[in-house]
Amino acid sequence: MYCKHCGTALPNDTRFCTGCGAQTGSAPDSHPPTGGGRIGYSERIHDPAFARYLKSTNRWSAVFSVILAVAAVIGFTIYGEVSSEMENPQALFIGLGIGGMFLLIALYTILARKRSKTWDGVVVDKTVKEKTRRHDTGNNDSTIDYYTEYAVIVRDERGKNHRLTAEDDRTVFDYFQVGDRVRHHAGLNSYEKYDKSHDSIIFCNACATLCQINDDVCFRCKCPLLK
Repeated sequence: MYCKHCGTALPNDTRFCTGCGAQTGSAPDSHPPTGGGRIGYSERIHDPAFARYLKSTNRWSAVFSVILAVAAVIGFTIYGEVSSEMENPQALFIGLGIGGMFLLIALYTILARKRSKTWDGVVVDKTVKEKTRRHDTGNNDSTIDYYTEYAVIVRDERGKNHRLTAEDDRTVFDYFQVGDRVRHHAGLNSYEKYDKSHDSIIFCNACATLCQINDDVCFRCKCPLLK
């Protein structure tokens, strides 16, 4: 069969187009729902708990970056006083540079959360790749680490692909299926499935903790679960 909206070739039993995310018009799954979730995006995303979580996350990002910046300045200043390899003010300037880098990273992270948008998309692919990376063990020596990368590819309304990746953990990979409609929530930068009626687990859209679908709130951050 082909999508009547964009012409993408699809399997006959596909309920949502992997090209544009539109419903194909095929008959719904004849199997009754087995999970405790629902079909549709949850209005609980507007609960004040999410706004409080974002405010707290941004505050702690700022506080942590300030602590690291101060530690870098103090540490390099002391090093410049006691070390024969580097003197002040050179060591102080290096500490100021590293401290400023920590502050800029925190500022960029906070601004990125504020500028992110809510958008709808569809899971278009899933991949499993065996990869390697070189790990420096010191003394001019290194080892090769082997790991498996599990990736879920989501295409947004503008046709841009987004990758959800995990190393040696296929939980998210198994949670999403090709053809699933998803919503990306601004600020939280998390994904909510449209159809959760067959799920037994759910990820907290605030802190990403894995919860049971029958739970009402996340046991870690206490934000409502979007089920």
